[in-house]
This record gives sequence, structure tokens and C-alpha cells, in this order.
Amino acid sequence: MKIAIIQLTSVLDYKVNLATIRSFLKEAKELGAEAAFLPEVFYSMSDGVTPTPYLVEDGNEHYNEIKKLATDFQMALIGGSAASLKNGKVVNRAYNFDKFGVDLGHYDKINLFACDLPNKKISEANNYTAGSEYKMVELDGRKIGLGICFDMRFSELGLHYRMNGAEILTYPAAFTVPTGKAHWHTLLKARAIENQCFVVAAAQWGHHNEKMQTYGHSLVVDPWGDVLVDLGEGEKVEVVDLDFFKVDLTRQSVLMSR
Repeated sequence: MKIAIIQLTSVLDYKVNLATIRSFLKEAKELGAEAAFLPEVFYSMSDGVTPTPYLVEDGNEHYNEIKKLATDFQMALIGGSAASLKNGKVVNRAYNFDKFGVDLGHYDKINLFACDLPNKKISEANNYTAGSEYKMVELDGRKIGLGICFDMRFSELGLHYRMNGAEILTYPAAFTVPTGKAHWHTLLKARAIENQCFVVAAAQWGHHNEKMQTYGHSLVVDPWGDVLVDLGEGEKVEVVDLDFFKVDLTRQSVLMSR
């Protein structure tokens, strides 16, 4: 399966973000990508204090704009998240569409980010309501377990998906720079190794506004823990072919007892 992983510096204005995404999807399509993985809050990046006014809701204009990314490029769209309304509350929701625009189902971020670092204190709970349900989607017969950013710190999520047949785990992210430097590569490689899955983590990068700066380094890690893609810094896209024989080989080589 050829996938595109896209790294963005999203801003508040969704129209600016969509224009950038479309340029990368065009490039990915020309390189043969069948699915594109987008970062957390790709649609509109707030300052973390005031929620974005561009909230997605099933069937509204913002929902349709995301859906059109899949249909216009005939490419599946997996795992990128957007601030969304659910029963009058705001959730951080990962959207998934096949290349025909069929909604494959969504995942609402369960583990909301909170940190108290020198010169930086953040709590997503100030803006978001936590989700409560795990979610897998299926694409071309391959099961994909969905998480968002901070979820990668909770190994039980990945294990649940692995034990239910997942071959890919995805963690779209907007990781802070201090925590990214300390933990990003280690956590994602660990999730790949312990679950013997591909891990795809499309990330935000750079200065988004006066308050938000993110780490970048979007990663694709194979089931053995080898990094296939590291986008480093900057807005960019890369296409990589996932060879699922690696999943079978790894699982045959290192047997899980559970």
C-alpha cells in the first residue's frame, strides 16, 4: 500500500491550510499514493487558549471540505484530526474517508494532553471534551487503529488494536518541541515494536501563532522499529510503500504470548 505522510504548519484560517494540503495531495497522487495521512488539527490550528471558530460537524461546510480532499484526488484520507462539535461539546476528532468519499468512521481523542513544563503550561481539557471509544477502520483489507498525539503515551490503546487485528497504528500529532525532542521517536518506535505494526504519525511543525510551536519529524516506523520516513523540519510530503510482508515476518520471528 502506497501512503503519503503530510507535515504541515497549520494556521487558524482553514482556507490557507486547505490550499497547502491540496498542493501536497496533488504531488502525492502523481507519486502513486493510495492514502494520505494528515496531522492533528490540520484543518484549523488555534492558539490553545481560544478554540477555533471553524468547528466541523457532520454534514456542515467544514465536514464537506474535508470529504472533498478525498474525492477530488481519489485518495483515501486517514487519521488527520479537526476540532468538531459533538452534542454541543468540542472534541478532537480524527476523520477517515475512502477515495470515493465514504465516511469510514471517526475517533475522538481519549487522552487529552496536559503538561506543566518550565515556561509552558498546557491543558487540552480547557478546550476539548475527551472521547471514550476506541476505533479501527479498514482500508483495502488492512485494519488501522486510530489514536491522536498524546494517545501514543498509553500503550494499552495500541495493544487493544493489535489484539483485534490492526496492522497499522496511526497517531496524527501536534507535539510540543520540548516533549518532541525528549520522547517523540522513542514512543513511536516503542508502539511499533511492541505491537508489531506499522506506525504512521503525521505531525505539525513550526510556529503556528504567538503561542503554538510544534516539533515536526513526521514518522513512518516499520514493525521491527526501523524508521522508514522522518520528515524532519518544514512543510512537506513523502510517499512510502508499506510492505505488509514485514508485519508477517516480524510476528513470525518474535511471538507474542498474549
